[in-house]
Amino acid sequence: MAIVDLIMPKLGESIIEATVLKWNKNIGDAIQQDETVLEIATDKVDSEVPSTASGIISEILFNVNDVVPIGTVIAKIDTGNNGSPVTKSSATTIVAKEFEPATKETTEVPFVPASVTIKPSGNNKFYSPLVLNIANSEGISLSELENIQGTGNEGRVSKKDLLQYLANKKSGVASTAMVSNTIPASLVETPKVVESSIQPSVVSYSGNVEIIEMDRMRKLIAKHMLDSKQTSPHVTSFAEADVTNMVLWRDRVKKQFEKENNSKITFTPMFIECVTKVMKRFPFINASLDGDKIIVKKDYNIGMATALPSGNLVVPVIKGADMLNLIGLSKSVNSLAEAARNNKLKPDDTANGTFTITNVGTFGSLMGTPIINQPQVAILAVGAIKKRPVVVETPEGDTIGIRHMMYLSLSYDHRIVDGSIGASFLTAVAKEFEKWDVNREW
Repeated sequence: MAIVDLIMPKLGESIIEATVLKWNKNIGDAIQQDETVLEIATDKVDSEVPSTASGIISEILFNVNDVVPIGTVIAKIDTGNNGSPVTKSSATTIVAKEFEPATKETTEVPFVPASVTIKPSGNNKFYSPLVLNIANSEGISLSELENIQGTGNEGRVSKKDLLQYLANKKSGVASTAMVSNTIPASLVETPKVVESSIQPSVVSYSGNVEIIEMDRMRKLIAKHMLDSKQTSPHVTSFAEADVTNMVLWRDRVKKQFEKENNSKITFTPMFIECVTKVMKRFPFINASLDGDKIIVKKDYNIGMATALPSGNLVVPVIKGADMLNLIGLSKSVNSLAEAARNNKLKPDDTANGTFTITNVGTFGSLMGTPIINQPQVAILAVGAIKKRPVVVETPEGDTIGIRHMMYLSLSYDHRIVDGSIGASFLTAVAKEFEKWDVNREW
């Protein structure tokens, strides 16, 4: 019998975990290679995980809504049964356990050393270091902890169970009468605990309000944005560009371009072409930071922030954008945007971006101060194109003309990109926009 491990695939440079949304196969089900086994979600995109082999699902190691680190075995496939069915009762079953990492936690729960040894309580129940430390920091007594209904293996209380109990307790659903002393330190041989930042609070809302629970993607986006602001010291520079030549050229060629190339020409591929040219003169713009090491990227993978019908945001990535001509860029932009709108993006479509462009002008905004898409170090926002009277310099002297003007804003990580580099790069991008050849072909 040959057993193949199904691994949580790598989903992008900055993604370290994914949430199980749905299992499409159960234990004992036959599976073909490349057939979808489960659906997962990250803070960037929902995706499907295909099988790496044909056979029978013999083990499923995680439940729906479990958070699983990249590279973890999530299921096992028996490839040695020659297609003979395996019943669920005869298949080896491993009860899914909630992933509780010992080396990294969110800011909501304390850090737990991997060497912590847990001792059994008086009623022979076992609790993980993570559960014990959360309970300690939240003032949950041992007797109270023992009365929490667990959903883990053999009724084990998981982190999810405890956090749900705390949430219910703070909202008044759970009784607080059982709270007494905290868990004895003797239960944990290394009792060093970082105090939790979770503070009980009672919030009341006055007036006529509607309370809407964040959906999963919005929660992930919120965390991603907050993490970025806490990671990078943001600085934003602004510039103005006369994009009249771009507007006139696009108006002239758009019908013929679509007819010949079966693809609409928008401003986005035009912006990307100009930006990648300038980026090659400013290598620190196309970089990331690893500790005290600056990682300069030689690939120019441009992310384009795309709004979904739900209002959430996703950033598909055009790989090797500097190697594509305007036709290739246009087709890539249109196909990725269409896939995003129809929730058909694959994990690779949002992975390995090195720089991001967001078009805030699509919604009528003149300019913005975008948040860096980690682990990148810069993001460019392009505003709405507006006709304005401006001073035009000519060989015969200055004159007033009606021009198509646009504001640009660049947010950058001040740990790597100084103001002189950020401002110089932004000015160079504006000039590249302005010198667009109105007589060029595509």
